[in-house]
Amino acid sequence: MPDSPVPAKRPRAGRPPTLQAPRERILEEAARLFARSGYENSSVADLAAALGVSKAAIYHYYTTKQDIYDAIILEVVGGLTAAVSQAVAQADTAPGRLRQFMLAHARYFEAHHPQFVTMLVGYSGMAIPERADAARLRDGYERMLRGILADGIASGEFRVLDVSATGRAVLSMLNWMARWYQPGGGQTAETIAAGYFDLLAGGLAA
Repeated sequence: MPDSPVPAKRPRAGRPPTLQAPRERILEEAARLFARSGYENSSVADLAAALGVSKAAIYHYYTTKQDIYDAIILEVVGGLTAAVSQAVAQADTAPGRLRQFMLAHARYFEAHHPQFVTMLVGYSGMAIPERADAARLRDGYERMLRGILADGIASGEFRVLDVSATGRAVLSMLNWMARWYQPGGGQTAETIAAGYFDLLAGGLAA
């Protein structure tokens, strides 16, 4: 399960934007902007124009562009962990849990494609306290995967293997999709992940 949510920074005074769910809309549009143009080439003025609000309206909720970026990363890693944890809990075998892990990861990735592309900039671009929070969430997510693999080895469902290296391989296959996959372009990300699982399962079978 994900760690406790990080308390939001106190916003700057200003007139709130006339948007429904403004925080969510700001982060959603910012992720699209960062994914398309890059963090360095995007400005709060660009974001305000895309949303049809003033910069002051955005500053009512987020004091800097850095705060917006950090919030996107924390939200996507926390949301991914929650969605995948729920899916994994529905299976009662190690292969079933691994398959659920991979498919749920792919579904969340496709549904939050701009956020994932934005996340590729990396934790090094985050402010230090937020980077530590994101690292804790990331580490918890990786522990969940390693636990699935270790349980499968213990039960005899998977052959003996290097759990850490195998976990990194699984995540590399899933995360690399963000480099080339475009939603709506053919196969769903879930279908691709199912194929990855079938490929892995042949090598993991006891």
